[in-house]
Amino acid sequence: MAGAPTHDDLAGFDPFDPATLQCPFPHYARMRDQAPVLRVDGLGMYLVTRHDLVLEVLRDPETFSSGFGGVGMPMPREDRERMEAVFADGYPRVSTMLTADQPEHTRYRRLVTKAFTPKAIAELEPDIRRIAGELVDGWIDRPSVEFVEAFAVPLPVRVIARALNVPDDRLDDFKRWSDDSIAGIGTALSIDERIAAERGVNEFQHYFADQLEQRRRHPRDDLLTNLLDARVDHDDPDIDDKRPLDVPEMLSILQQLLVAGNETTTKMLTEMIRLLGEHPDEWAATRADPARIDGVVEETLRLSTPTQGMFRLATRDTELGGVPIPAGARLVVTFSAANRDATVFEQPDVFDPGRDRVRDHLAFGKGIHYCLGAGLSRLEARIALEELTKRIGSFRLAGSNTFEYHPSFLLRGLTRLEIELSPAS
Repeated sequence: MAGAPTHDDLAGFDPFDPATLQCPFPHYARMRDQAPVLRVDGLGMYLVTRHDLVLEVLRDPETFSSGFGGVGMPMPREDRERMEAVFADGYPRVSTMLTADQPEHTRYRRLVTKAFTPKAIAELEPDIRRIAGELVDGWIDRPSVEFVEAFAVPLPVRVIARALNVPDDRLDDFKRWSDDSIAGIGTALSIDERIAAERGVNEFQHYFADQLEQRRRHPRDDLLTNLLDARVDHDDPDIDDKRPLDVPEMLSILQQLLVAGNETTTKMLTEMIRLLGEHPDEWAATRADPARIDGVVEETLRLSTPTQGMFRLATRDTELGGVPIPAGARLVVTFSAANRDATVFEQPDVFDPGRDRVRDHLAFGKGIHYCLGAGLSRLEARIALEELTKRIGSFRLAGSNTFEYHPSFLLRGLTRLEIELSPAS
């Protein structure tokens, strides 16, 4: 914690500061100790960093709403008009799961849960293992490889693309649309960058709207056809029968599956290799005893927490940790800070896959918005590490690494990671 901020520094905490983006954890440690519910004036938001308080927010969706879809930073009128013109070229952006509250959230989540049952996820294992093996085959004989591009990106992209029946020749577009979907989350983008990203989202919408229309004419055994066949309760509670999803609702669900199905897994896989590269004894122990793999995955999730936090809106005047929270206030429940709370995890900054309560982290959230893709992400990570430990005898992090993270205070992951490897004999 050398160079950790003082209490006075917290008053001017800037999550977009380049140094903070690279390593926010000393700031979060100070917040947990001195101001676990901190109003950040520059953002107009409260950061919640202590484990028990984060849980309190997540378990009270009536007081702390997830309807944050329209609470971004205000923008000048000219910029807003430019954005509205871009939105007009696509389908309406509607709230379904991530930015919806009950009962709407439950209505949509119940549909998608059917695609992520333990049985459905387990059926993906052969494909995940095949894809992982093919990727490793492509570079195992090289002396070094850039892990993000060579493995951490294509594995989850190809897996979720298979789930959504996207052909291989559209995988590059698929990844680009995913990047565009998260471009503005926790970042300080220019208006031109935001417009470019929203145009990419429009491309995604038009592609899948066409795919949905094809399924309407020629049904297939896939998730898109299932969405077309799904029926949900009417918005009007006086109407008893159910209705089909409209196209904007289906596109919203598909976009969330796209992002949740690959972005966080990419970041987690990369951090797992970074951590194991920094702890070669753990790599050797995991190769010798594959039963350790689940612990490595869970400890990586705790320490890396790819989704660093999530927004909430206060629906009424309330109090949290002794701090008054007015109705309409915006909060960020900071999972990454809660996952390093010493009251829950002994020596919380240490990588210890064998620790007690290793699964008590909040990397996937908690409560009604617990990540639907948690099971799939865990399965991909487990299979990835099984295949990597079989094929790589030893490796080290290349001296050329700068360990630079993407400039987002909510989605944290390395931009690249070069490793030097020796194949297993």
